[in-house]
Amino acid sequence: MAKFILIAGPCVIESEELCLQVASKVKEIAERLDLDYYFKSSFDKANRTSIYSYRGPGIEEGLRILKKVKDEVGVKVTTDIHEPWQAAKAAEVCDMLQIPAFLCRQTDLLKAAGETGKLINVKKGQFLAPWDMKNVVTKLEEIGCKNFMLCERGSSFGYNTLVVDMSGIYEMKKFGYPVVFDATHSVQKPGGTGTATGGNREYVEPLAKAAIAAGADALFFEVHPNPDTAKSDGPNMVRLDEFEELLKRVIKVYDAVH
Repeated sequence: MAKFILIAGPCVIESEELCLQVASKVKEIAERLDLDYYFKSSFDKANRTSIYSYRGPGIEEGLRILKKVKDEVGVKVTTDIHEPWQAAKAAEVCDMLQIPAFLCRQTDLLKAAGETGKLINVKKGQFLAPWDMKNVVTKLEEIGCKNFMLCERGSSFGYNTLVVDMSGIYEMKKFGYPVVFDATHSVQKPGGTGTATGGNREYVEPLAKAAIAAGADALFFEVHPNPDTAKSDGPNMVRLDEFEELLKRVIKVYDAVH
């Protein structure tokens, strides 16, 4: 049986020290639980609610930090890209490239990412039906890219609310590629605090368990030592010191259905 894939890290690169701390701790957890781990953090959060919100250190400094994490901690790394020119540059460091949900239909971005030869994680747009991702699949296949995963991260439901339709995981698996469930972005309340995104982390674990039961092949979590002081996505991030026990409970579901 293939190893369970875990993608986890702080939402945005706040500092080199934070990234090294989280990567080291989660690597230890992943080794104990026999998981295939990718450290994730963003060098730029290009779609923050407010223009005054912290976006990250930028691509040059961000990739430098990710490379240090990769080399010193010994983990695979991933980050999201927002423009086609960033794909090749990020691929020099990253083992996986992530396509943000709002950009999942951007043909040039998909093409640039696919042409790097790296594993691609494409987040389903909050505005798309699961079967609409067939067109994304076709775009990648047409450029010869078959090394990718699709990611469920909730769907827009009225104002400031996301819901997760677990049947979407089943539908996207019909395309023949692995499906990731983003357990923390799925509990966001976009723009829910007026100038920032809100969320409710107490729903992370039950949704992660449900996604695994529905057939998800991998899980994505945002993790932080102190989410309440995080510079991005604090309300929905998992506390680092609670992460291992949460994973143990989720893996029980994975073992039961595989």
